[in-house]
Amino acid sequence: MSEFTRPFTKAEMDAIRRAAGGDDGVASGFWAKLRRVGGRIPFAEDLVAAFYCATDPATPKRVKVILMGAIAYFVLPTDAVSDFLPLLGFADDAAVLATAIAQVAGAITEEHRAKAKRALDLPA
Repeated sequence: MSEFTRPFTKAEMDAIRRAAGGDDGVASGFWAKLRRVGGRIPFAEDLVAAFYCATDPATPKRVKVILMGAIAYFVLPTDAVSDFLPLLGFADDAAVLATAIAQVAGAITEEHRAKAKRALDLPA
């Protein structure tokens, strides 16, 4: 498995979350960044559904850690590929999110997805 496709370790995800200001910093930074770039990223619905899953009290801790790590990566102003590059800027964010979602398959419920659609003002 290459360095770019292996799952994040708990320590790596904790470091990402700390760099983004902890869970509260991730949450506030998440909504601020989503408002700025939401219309330019094709994975916005998955990202918001992952956020609702990660903040759901019923979600298992392991799932929360994985998803918050991916969300923190999205929030960070600097990452592997600058978000300001046209077309490529969010490719790494999408890959990190896809990897996280694959690791927690089934944890993101229809309720999380419905809340994401409402938050993004998408048809149900």
